[in-house]
Amino acid sequence: MILKLRMDYGKDGIWLEFPERVFMVGKLNVKSLENPEEKLMESLRHPVDSPPLHDLAVGRKRACIVISDNTRPVPNEFLLNGIIFEIEDEVERIDILIANGIHEKLNETAIEELVGSDIATKYRVINHDAFDMENLEFLGKTERDLPIYVNKIYLTADLKILTGLIEPHFMAGYSGGRKSICPGISGYETVKYFHSPMLLESPRSDNCIIEGNPVHEEALFIAKTAGVDFIVNVTLDFEKRITGVFAGDLERAWLEGVRFASTYLEYPVDRQFKVVITSNGGYPLDRNYYQTVKGLVASARLVKEGGVIIILSECRDGLGSEHFKENLALLRKMGLDDYITHISKVENFTVDQWEVEELVKVLRKVSKIFMYSEGLNEEEFKLSFTEKIDKDDILKIVEKYSDDYEDVAIMPYGPYVIPMLQN
Repeated sequence: MILKLRMDYGKDGIWLEFPERVFMVGKLNVKSLENPEEKLMESLRHPVDSPPLHDLAVGRKRACIVISDNTRPVPNEFLLNGIIFEIEDEVERIDILIANGIHEKLNETAIEELVGSDIATKYRVINHDAFDMENLEFLGKTERDLPIYVNKIYLTADLKILTGLIEPHFMAGYSGGRKSICPGISGYETVKYFHSPMLLESPRSDNCIIEGNPVHEEALFIAKTAGVDFIVNVTLDFEKRITGVFAGDLERAWLEGVRFASTYLEYPVDRQFKVVITSNGGYPLDRNYYQTVKGLVASARLVKEGGVIIILSECRDGLGSEHFKENLALLRKMGLDDYITHISKVENFTVDQWEVEELVKVLRKVSKIFMYSEGLNEEEFKLSFTEKIDKDDILKIVEKYSDDYEDVAIMPYGPYVIPMLQN
Protein backbone atom coordinates (compact mmCIF):
# COMPACT_ATOMS: atom_id res chain seq x y z
CA MET A 1 0.00 0.00 0.00
CA ILE A 2 1.12 3.56 -0.77
CA LEU A 3 0.84 6.38 1.75
CA LYS A 4 0.23 9.81 0.23
CA LEU A 5 1.36 12.63 2.53
CA ARG A 6 1.22 16.41 2.37
CA MET A 7 4.45 17.93 3.67
CA ASP A 8 4.24 21.52 4.92
CA TYR A 9 6.32 23.54 2.46
CA GLY A 10 5.98 27.21 1.57
CA LYS A 11 2.36 28.33 1.36
CA ASP A 12 1.01 25.42 -0.66
CA GLY A 13 2.73 22.28 0.63
CA ILE A 14 4.16 19.33 -1.30
CA TRP A 15 2.60 15.88 -1.77
CA LEU A 16 4.87 12.84 -1.51
CA GLU A 17 4.21 9.10 -1.68
CA PHE A 18 5.79 6.46 0.55
CA PRO A 19 5.23 2.79 1.34
CA GLU A 20 2.93 2.40 4.34
CA ARG A 21 5.72 0.83 6.40
CA VAL A 22 7.23 4.25 7.21
CA PHE A 23 6.65 5.74 10.67
CA MET A 24 4.83 9.07 10.72
CA VAL A 25 4.91 11.74 13.42
CA GLY A 26 1.28 12.70 12.93
CA LYS A 27 -1.19 15.19 14.25
CA LEU A 28 -2.81 14.58 17.61
CA ASN A 29 -6.41 15.69 17.83
CA VAL A 30 -7.14 19.22 18.99
CA LYS A 31 -10.17 21.41 18.44
CA SER A 32 -9.92 25.08 17.61
CA LEU A 33 -12.14 27.39 19.64
CA GLU A 34 -15.61 27.93 18.22
CA ASN A 35 -15.76 31.42 19.69
CA PRO A 36 -12.24 32.71 20.43
CA GLU A 37 -13.49 36.25 21.22
CA GLU A 38 -15.74 34.90 23.96
CA LYS A 39 -12.93 32.75 25.36
CA LEU A 40 -10.54 35.71 25.38
CA MET A 41 -12.92 37.91 27.37
CA GLU A 42 -13.68 35.04 29.76
CA SER A 43 -9.94 34.55 30.34
CA LEU A 44 -9.34 38.26 30.96
CA ARG A 45 -12.19 38.38 33.47
CA HIS A 46 -11.54 34.99 35.11
CA PRO A 47 -7.75 34.58 34.85
CA VAL A 48 -5.42 32.02 36.39
CA ASP A 49 -4.28 33.04 39.91
CA SER A 50 -4.79 36.75 39.27
CA PRO A 51 -7.43 39.43 39.72
CA PRO A 52 -9.36 40.25 36.53
CA LEU A 53 -7.43 42.49 34.15
CA HIS A 54 -9.94 45.33 34.49
CA ASP A 55 -9.52 45.31 38.27
CA LEU A 56 -5.75 45.45 37.92
CA ALA A 57 -6.09 48.52 35.69
CA VAL A 58 -8.07 50.57 38.20
CA GLY A 59 -5.94 53.45 39.48
CA ARG A 60 -3.06 52.80 37.08
CA LYS A 61 -1.81 55.62 34.86
CA ARG A 62 0.14 54.01 32.02
CA ALA A 63 -0.11 50.50 30.64
CA CYS A 64 2.53 48.83 28.51
CA ILE A 65 1.43 45.85 26.42
CA VAL A 66 4.28 43.76 25.02
CA ILE A 67 3.56 41.98 21.72
CA SER A 68 5.57 39.63 19.50
CA ASP A 69 7.12 40.83 16.24
CA ASN A 70 6.26 39.42 12.83
CA THR A 71 8.54 36.38 13.18
CA ARG A 72 5.79 34.68 15.23
CA PRO A 73 2.22 33.87 14.06
CA VAL A 74 0.66 35.53 17.10
CA PRO A 75 -2.87 36.98 16.60
CA ASN A 76 -1.72 40.34 17.94
CA GLU A 77 -4.65 42.44 16.74
CA PHE A 78 -7.12 39.97 18.24
CA LEU A 79 -5.37 39.99 21.63
CA LEU A 80 -4.89 43.75 21.71
CA ASN A 81 -8.54 44.47 20.96
CA GLY A 82 -9.64 42.42 23.97
CA ILE A 83 -6.99 43.77 26.33
CA ILE A 84 -7.56 47.40 25.35
CA PHE A 85 -11.30 47.01 25.75
CA GLU A 86 -10.80 45.90 29.35
CA ILE A 87 -8.35 48.63 30.41
CA GLU A 88 -8.79 51.74 28.25
CA ASP A 89 -11.39 53.36 30.52
CA GLU A 90 -9.15 52.99 33.56
CA VAL A 91 -5.68 54.03 32.38
CA GLU A 92 -4.57 57.38 31.01
CA ARG A 93 -2.27 55.98 28.35
CA ILE A 94 -1.52 52.70 26.60
CA ASP A 95 1.83 51.97 24.95
CA ILE A 96 2.36 48.90 22.78
CA LEU A 97 5.94 47.63 22.79
CA ILE A 98 7.14 45.23 20.09
CA ALA A 99 9.40 42.51 21.51
CA ASN A 100 11.93 42.60 18.68
CA GLY A 101 14.70 41.03 20.76
CA ILE A 102 17.69 41.85 18.58
CA HIS A 103 15.71 41.41 15.35
CA GLU A 104 15.36 44.33 12.94
CA LYS A 105 12.88 47.09 13.73
CA LEU A 106 9.55 47.05 11.90
CA ASN A 107 8.62 49.91 9.58
CA GLU A 108 5.22 51.62 9.61
CA THR A 109 3.75 49.26 7.02
CA ALA A 110 4.88 46.18 8.94
CA ILE A 111 3.53 47.61 12.20
CA GLU A 112 0.15 48.22 10.61
CA GLU A 113 0.11 44.63 9.36
CA LEU A 114 1.09 43.44 12.83
CA VAL A 115 -1.56 45.22 14.90
CA GLY A 116 -4.13 46.49 12.39
CA SER A 117 -4.59 50.02 11.06
CA ASP A 118 -6.98 51.15 13.82
CA ILE A 119 -4.61 50.27 16.66
CA ALA A 120 -1.56 51.54 14.76
CA THR A 121 -3.28 54.91 14.30
CA LYS A 122 -4.76 55.31 17.76
CA TYR A 123 -1.94 54.07 20.01
CA ARG A 124 1.81 54.49 20.25
CA VAL A 125 3.42 51.31 18.90
CA ILE A 126 7.15 51.21 19.68
CA ASN A 127 9.97 49.01 18.43
CA HIS A 128 12.21 47.71 21.20
CA ASP A 129 15.85 48.56 20.51
CA ALA A 130 18.27 46.20 22.28
CA PHE A 131 21.24 48.39 21.34
CA ASP A 132 19.96 51.73 22.70
CA MET A 133 21.53 51.85 26.16
CA GLU A 134 19.76 55.14 27.01
CA ASN A 135 16.41 53.34 26.84
CA LEU A 136 17.55 50.33 28.86
CA GLU A 137 17.82 49.99 32.63
CA PHE A 138 20.25 47.73 34.47
CA LEU A 139 18.48 45.58 37.07
CA GLY A 140 21.40 43.57 38.42
CA LYS A 141 22.53 40.05 37.57
CA THR A 142 21.05 36.56 37.62
CA GLU A 143 22.47 33.74 39.75
CA ARG A 144 24.42 32.61 36.67
CA ASP A 145 25.86 36.13 36.45
CA LEU A 146 23.88 37.27 33.40
CA PRO A 147 23.53 41.08 33.36
CA ILE A 148 19.88 42.17 33.21
CA TYR A 149 19.04 45.11 30.95
CA VAL A 150 15.35 45.75 30.18
CA ASN A 151 13.46 48.36 28.18
CA LYS A 152 12.69 51.49 30.24
CA ILE A 153 9.34 52.10 28.55
CA TYR A 154 8.18 48.80 29.99
CA LEU A 155 9.79 49.26 33.39
CA THR A 156 8.28 52.71 33.96
CA ALA A 157 4.72 51.56 33.16
CA ASP A 158 2.58 50.81 36.18
CA LEU A 159 0.53 48.14 34.42
CA LYS A 160 2.76 45.60 32.68
CA ILE A 161 1.09 43.10 30.31
CA LEU A 162 2.72 40.40 28.20
CA THR A 163 1.17 38.62 25.21
CA GLY A 164 2.49 35.72 23.20
CA LEU A 165 2.22 32.26 21.70
CA ILE A 166 2.90 28.98 23.49
CA GLU A 167 4.55 26.39 21.22
CA PRO A 168 7.64 24.16 21.42
CA HIS A 169 10.90 26.14 21.43
CA PHE A 170 14.19 24.49 20.55
CA MET A 171 16.13 26.25 23.30
CA ALA A 172 13.65 27.32 25.97
CA GLY A 173 11.37 24.27 25.97
CA TYR A 174 8.27 26.30 25.12
CA SER A 175 7.80 29.83 23.89
CA GLY A 176 5.52 32.44 25.43
CA GLY A 177 5.31 33.79 28.96
CA ARG A 178 8.68 34.94 30.23
CA LYS A 179 10.27 35.04 26.76
CA SER A 180 8.46 38.31 25.98
CA ILE A 181 10.86 39.91 28.46
CA CYS A 182 14.00 37.93 27.67
CA PRO A 183 15.02 38.09 24.93
CA GLY A 184 11.98 40.08 23.74
CA ILE A 185 12.62 43.45 25.37
CA SER A 186 16.05 42.85 26.90
CA GLY A 187 19.29 44.61 26.02
CA TYR A 188 22.03 43.30 23.77
CA GLU A 189 24.33 42.80 26.76
CA THR A 190 21.72 40.46 28.26
CA VAL A 191 20.97 38.61 25.03
CA LYS A 192 24.59 37.84 24.22
CA TYR A 193 24.89 35.88 27.47
CA PHE A 194 21.37 34.45 27.20
CA HIS A 195 22.10 33.06 23.72
CA SER A 196 25.60 31.82 24.52
CA PRO A 197 27.02 28.29 24.87
CA MET A 198 26.98 28.81 28.64
CA LEU A 199 23.25 28.03 28.46
CA LEU A 200 22.71 26.46 25.05
CA GLU A 201 25.21 23.62 25.40
CA SER A 202 23.12 22.12 28.20
CA PRO A 203 21.28 18.99 27.00
CA ARG A 204 18.24 20.38 28.86
CA SER A 205 18.11 23.43 26.54
CA ASP A 206 15.81 21.70 24.09
CA ASN A 207 12.27 21.45 22.78
CA CYS A 208 9.55 20.71 25.34
CA ILE A 209 11.92 20.55 28.34
CA ILE A 210 11.10 22.95 31.19
CA GLU A 211 12.51 21.37 34.35
CA GLY A 212 16.24 21.99 34.63
CA ASN A 213 16.34 23.99 31.40
CA PRO A 214 18.78 26.89 32.02
CA VAL A 215 17.35 29.00 29.19
CA HIS A 216 13.89 28.78 30.75
CA GLU A 217 15.23 29.41 34.24
CA GLU A 218 17.17 32.53 33.26
CA ALA A 219 14.28 33.96 31.22
CA LEU A 220 11.88 33.42 34.12
CA PHE A 221 14.24 35.03 36.63
CA ILE A 222 14.71 38.06 34.38
CA ALA A 223 10.96 38.41 33.78
CA LYS A 224 10.26 38.26 37.52
CA THR A 225 12.96 40.83 38.15
CA ALA A 226 11.43 43.19 35.58
CA GLY A 227 7.95 42.61 36.97
CA VAL A 228 4.87 41.29 35.18
CA ASP A 229 1.30 42.09 36.19
CA PHE A 230 -0.59 39.96 33.68
CA ILE A 231 0.00 37.70 30.69
CA VAL A 232 -2.27 36.70 27.80
CA ASN A 233 -0.94 33.78 25.77
CA VAL A 234 -2.57 31.62 23.12
CA THR A 235 -2.07 28.19 21.59
CA LEU A 236 -2.74 27.49 17.92
CA ASP A 237 -3.57 24.49 15.77
CA PHE A 238 -1.84 23.54 12.54
CA GLU A 239 -3.92 26.00 10.52
CA LYS A 240 -3.00 28.81 12.96
CA ARG A 241 -6.48 28.81 14.53
CA ILE A 242 -6.72 29.52 18.26
CA THR A 243 -7.10 26.44 20.46
CA GLY A 244 -6.69 28.04 23.88
CA VAL A 245 -6.30 31.34 25.72
CA PHE A 246 -4.30 31.45 28.96
CA ALA A 247 -4.35 34.65 30.97
CA GLY A 248 -3.28 35.74 34.41
CA ASP A 249 -0.20 34.99 36.51
CA LEU A 250 3.17 34.95 34.71
CA GLU A 251 4.08 31.40 35.75
CA ARG A 252 0.83 29.64 36.45
CA ALA A 253 -1.15 30.79 33.42
CA TRP A 254 1.79 29.98 31.16
CA LEU A 255 2.29 26.52 32.67
CA GLU A 256 -1.41 25.81 32.18
CA GLY A 257 -0.94 26.69 28.52
CA VAL A 258 2.17 24.51 28.26
CA ARG A 259 0.33 21.54 29.72
CA PHE A 260 -2.46 21.98 27.18
CA ALA A 261 -0.07 22.49 24.24
CA SER A 262 1.89 19.37 25.17
CA THR A 263 -1.22 17.21 24.65
CA TYR A 264 -1.09 17.73 20.89
CA LEU A 265 2.34 19.16 20.08
CA GLU A 266 4.38 16.35 21.67
CA TYR A 267 4.25 13.01 19.84
CA PRO A 268 5.35 9.84 21.68
CA VAL A 269 7.87 7.60 19.92
CA ASP A 270 9.67 4.50 21.19
CA ARG A 271 12.74 4.38 18.93
CA GLN A 272 14.97 6.28 16.53
CA PHE A 273 15.37 5.86 12.77
CA LYS A 274 18.16 5.75 10.19
CA VAL A 275 16.40 8.25 7.91
CA VAL A 276 14.13 11.11 8.99
CA ILE A 277 12.24 13.16 6.40
CA THR A 278 10.92 16.46 7.72
CA SER A 279 9.50 19.78 6.67
CA ASN A 280 10.14 23.07 8.43
CA GLY A 281 6.47 23.70 9.07
CA GLY A 282 5.76 25.65 5.87
CA TYR A 283 5.50 29.41 5.51
CA PRO A 284 6.33 31.60 7.40
CA LEU A 285 8.71 29.37 9.39
CA ASP A 286 10.43 28.03 6.27
CA ARG A 287 11.01 31.51 4.84
CA ASN A 288 14.82 31.19 5.27
CA TYR A 289 17.54 28.77 6.30
CA TYR A 290 18.05 30.48 9.66
CA GLN A 291 14.56 29.36 10.68
CA THR A 292 15.09 25.97 9.01
CA VAL A 293 17.59 25.06 11.72
CA LYS A 294 14.57 24.61 14.01
CA GLY A 295 13.28 21.81 11.82
CA LEU A 296 16.70 20.18 11.77
CA VAL A 297 16.98 20.31 15.57
CA ALA A 298 13.51 18.80 16.04
CA SER A 299 14.21 15.95 13.61
CA ALA A 300 17.65 15.24 15.08
CA ARG A 301 16.11 13.79 18.23
CA LEU A 302 14.37 11.17 16.04
CA VAL A 303 17.38 10.14 13.94
CA LYS A 304 19.94 7.50 14.94
CA GLU A 305 23.59 8.42 15.45
CA GLY A 306 25.18 8.61 12.01
CA GLY A 307 21.78 8.71 10.34
CA VAL A 308 20.43 10.98 7.63
CA ILE A 309 17.99 13.90 7.63
CA ILE A 310 16.08 14.99 4.53
CA ILE A 311 14.42 18.38 4.97
CA LEU A 312 12.01 20.26 2.72
CA SER A 313 12.16 24.01 3.29
CA GLU A 314 11.34 26.66 0.71
CA CYS A 315 13.70 29.40 1.98
CA ARG A 316 12.13 32.04 -0.26
CA ASP A 317 14.15 34.71 1.58
CA GLY A 318 17.46 32.89 1.25
CA LEU A 319 19.80 31.98 4.09
CA GLY A 320 18.97 34.77 6.52
CA SER A 321 20.82 37.77 7.87
CA GLU A 322 24.38 38.75 7.01
CA HIS A 323 25.34 37.87 10.62
CA PHE A 324 24.01 34.36 10.10
CA LYS A 325 25.90 33.97 6.81
CA GLU A 326 29.12 35.16 8.45
CA ASN A 327 28.72 32.61 11.22
CA LEU A 328 28.08 29.82 8.73
CA ALA A 329 31.24 30.84 6.85
CA LEU A 330 33.17 30.87 10.13
CA LEU A 331 31.90 27.40 10.98
CA ARG A 332 32.96 26.18 7.54
CA LYS A 333 36.43 27.63 8.12
CA MET A 334 36.98 26.57 11.74
CA GLY A 335 35.18 23.25 12.01
CA LEU A 336 32.61 22.21 14.63
CA ASP A 337 34.70 22.02 17.80
CA ASP A 338 36.84 25.10 17.20
CA TYR A 339 33.77 27.15 16.33
CA ILE A 340 32.07 26.27 19.63
CA THR A 341 35.27 27.06 21.52
CA HIS A 342 35.48 30.40 19.73
CA ILE A 343 31.91 31.54 20.46
CA SER A 344 32.16 30.34 24.07
CA LYS A 345 34.26 33.45 24.75
CA VAL A 346 31.79 36.25 25.33
CA GLU A 347 34.09 38.78 23.66
CA ASN A 348 33.59 36.84 20.41
CA PHE A 349 29.78 37.00 20.55
CA THR A 350 28.03 37.87 17.32
CA VAL A 351 24.36 38.12 16.40
CA ASP A 352 22.81 34.83 15.19
CA GLN A 353 25.66 32.63 16.45
CA TRP A 354 23.13 30.71 18.54
CA GLU A 355 21.38 29.35 15.44
CA VAL A 356 24.68 28.07 14.07
CA GLU A 357 25.46 26.54 17.47
CA GLU A 358 22.18 24.62 17.23
CA LEU A 359 23.12 23.51 13.72
CA VAL A 360 26.40 22.16 15.10
CA LYS A 361 24.44 19.89 17.46
CA VAL A 362 22.70 18.36 14.44
CA LEU A 363 25.89 18.04 12.40
CA ARG A 364 27.57 16.19 15.26
CA LYS A 365 24.86 13.54 15.22
CA VAL A 366 24.08 12.89 11.55
CA SER A 367 26.23 11.75 8.64
CA LYS A 368 24.39 13.85 6.04
CA ILE A 369 21.67 16.44 5.62
CA PHE A 370 19.84 16.61 2.30
CA MET A 371 17.59 19.57 1.49
CA TYR A 372 14.97 20.32 -1.11
CA SER A 373 14.65 24.09 -1.40
CA GLU A 374 13.60 26.31 -4.28
CA GLY A 375 14.84 29.46 -2.57
CA LEU A 376 18.57 28.87 -2.14
CA ASN A 377 21.12 29.37 -4.88
CA GLU A 378 24.26 27.27 -5.36
CA GLU A 379 26.48 29.52 -3.24
CA GLU A 380 23.96 29.53 -0.40
CA PHE A 381 23.72 25.74 -0.48
CA LYS A 382 27.50 25.57 -0.02
CA LEU A 383 27.18 27.54 3.23
CA SER A 384 24.23 25.52 4.52
CA PHE A 385 26.08 22.24 5.27
CA THR A 386 23.34 20.47 3.31
CA GLU A 387 23.30 18.69 -0.03
CA LYS A 388 20.87 19.99 -2.65
CA ILE A 389 18.30 17.51 -3.95
CA ASP A 390 15.17 17.44 -6.11
CA LYS A 391 11.86 15.98 -5.01
CA ASP A 392 12.45 12.95 -7.23
CA ASP A 393 15.66 12.18 -5.30
CA ILE A 394 13.96 11.57 -1.96
CA LEU A 395 13.01 7.90 -2.43
CA LYS A 396 16.43 7.15 -3.95
CA ILE A 397 18.14 8.59 -0.86
CA VAL A 398 15.83 6.64 1.43
CA GLU A 399 16.64 3.39 -0.34
CA LYS A 400 20.39 4.13 -0.27
CA TYR A 401 20.62 4.96 3.45
CA SER A 402 18.08 2.58 4.99
CA ASP A 403 17.72 -1.20 4.76
CA ASP A 404 13.96 -1.08 5.10
CA TYR A 405 11.20 1.51 5.05
CA GLU A 406 10.44 0.55 8.64
CA ASP A 407 13.63 2.44 9.53
CA VAL A 408 12.27 5.65 8.01
CA ALA A 409 10.32 8.34 9.88
CA ILE A 410 8.42 11.27 8.43
CA MET A 411 7.64 14.60 10.14
CA PRO A 412 5.14 16.36 7.82
CA TYR A 413 4.63 19.28 10.21
CA GLY A 414 8.28 19.86 11.00
CA PRO A 415 9.10 21.47 14.36
CA TYR A 416 5.44 22.12 15.16
CA VAL A 417 5.04 18.53 16.41
CA ILE A 418 7.97 17.31 18.51
CA PRO A 419 8.85 13.59 18.73
CA MET A 420 9.30 12.57 22.36
CA LEU A 421 11.32 9.42 23.04
CA GLN A 422 9.50 7.55 25.76
CA ASN A 423 12.64 6.05 27.30
